[in-house]
Amino acid sequence: MLSGGKGLRLRPFTYTGAKQLVPIANKPVLFYVLEHLAQAGITDIGIVVGDTHEQIRAAVGDGRRFGATVTYIQQEQPLGLAHAVKVSRDFLGAEPFVMFLGDNLIRDGIVPYVQEFRGGGMNSLIVLKEVPNPQDFGIAELAQGRVVRLVEKPSEPCTNLAVIGIYLFDHHVFEAVERIAPSLRGELEITDAIQYLIDHGYRVEARHLSGYWTDTGKMDDMLEANRWVLELLEPRISGHVDEASTLQGNVVVEEGAEVRHSVVRGPAIIGPHTRIENSYIGPYTAIDHDCVIVNTEIEHSIVLDQCRIDTGGQRIEASLIGRNVEISPAEMKPRAYKLVLGDHSKVRLL
Repeated sequence: MLSGGKGLRLRPFTYTGAKQLVPIANKPVLFYVLEHLAQAGITDIGIVVGDTHEQIRAAVGDGRRFGATVTYIQQEQPLGLAHAVKVSRDFLGAEPFVMFLGDNLIRDGIVPYVQEFRGGGMNSLIVLKEVPNPQDFGIAELAQGRVVRLVEKPSEPCTNLAVIGIYLFDHHVFEAVERIAPSLRGELEITDAIQYLIDHGYRVEARHLSGYWTDTGKMDDMLEANRWVLELLEPRISGHVDEASTLQGNVVVEEGAEVRHSVVRGPAIIGPHTRIENSYIGPYTAIDHDCVIVNTEIEHSIVLDQCRIDTGGQRIEASLIGRNVEISPAEMKPRAYKLVLGDHSKVRLL
């Protein structure tokens, strides 16, 4: 599994944290990947890490909580996905393996692909998804179910079948990663390695993903993933909800959380030790632990931990709010917006 990369598209959140640890429905994206691997019977997991390795190690630990054993593999420089395979060779040995990008989220897991690959006699199996912007992905051309050509981020795509971040290989991929040359951007591309397998007669097949998938590299993608993960939420009230509050639909109120004089309309999750007071929490909203939300309407948003939000009755929607953020109303006139924003922040004002 890969958990390197700088998360440029998620700045400013990734200036101080690993992109794989940004939460969806109050759980880091990386944790969903680890759970999917364990569900598929893959419990010996190597995580390729880079600059954010300390945060990844602290969050995942030895993997026991996921029913797995985790080994950390340091990639000194982000030189491409095929390079990540190359530096993992000692860990992988001659065993077939799954390479799963740690910022990719699929809702229905990978069990069918792993089962088919184990018994299918293939050298590689890749997972494809139709996308509206194929020029931003590695794109596959197929013939009778087999992959005949891969093109990385083509300016004129011949199909809209994107290669998403789930790849299954046998040991022949090591031959490929040793033979290919770096691309123009100086990286060993996994698409070039797969093309090498195709060109040298190895059996490379593809399967279409019909369910939900997103590369959680941008805010809009994260909000969309948050939406479809929350749709699976089972209602649970472990915290305190007073008689003046109303919960509608599938709502989770975690232990130590309080909801006072408020409406929470699910699917929504309120994290541990968070207080909601005199507020409306709308559908598809995840509020992490140790937050205080008062006099606020918020919907279709992700709020990270330890935030203090009081909008004075104003509404927030379709937003991703980072850790330790404070939002408060102006207390004196003339009324004005007073902002402290990091690089690459985006704000829309009424």
